[in-house]
Amino acid sequence: MTRSTYRLLLAVALGAIALPAFAQQKTDLSGEWTVDLRPTPQAPAYLKPMTLAVAADGALTGAFYEHPIDLGRAGATNGRPCFAFRTQDASGPYQTSGCLVGDHIEGQTWSEGRRFVLTWQATRTRK
Repeated sequence: MTRSTYRLLLAVALGAIALPAFAQQKTDLSGEWTVDLRPTPQAPAYLKPMTLAVAADGALTGAFYEHPIDLGRAGATNGRPCFAFRTQDASGPYQTSGCLVGDHIEGQTWSEGRRFVLTWQATRTRK
């Protein structure tokens, strides 16, 4: 066996070991979440539901702020599961992304129509 063949086989074997862990990391995002959308830390809590469902291929579906998720994707890089998706209301599209950090999600939403970016945190309501 040549050195390059050995390296290729080793890379394939290591990739096969890592794939189940990678898939599990993404699906850790699945469940029901409560998102706190307060505009400043001093403002009263402004809570909205978010439901995420992550398929094995990374497709993400669900709802946020009572609107269906469109074109959602989830991935995991450096052991950190993250996602991005689009929703829409009468004001236009919203681009939302977030990452699982410990037991909560830290995220941000950009409203194209209302011209704001809002950072937020979400806590798990149900897995």
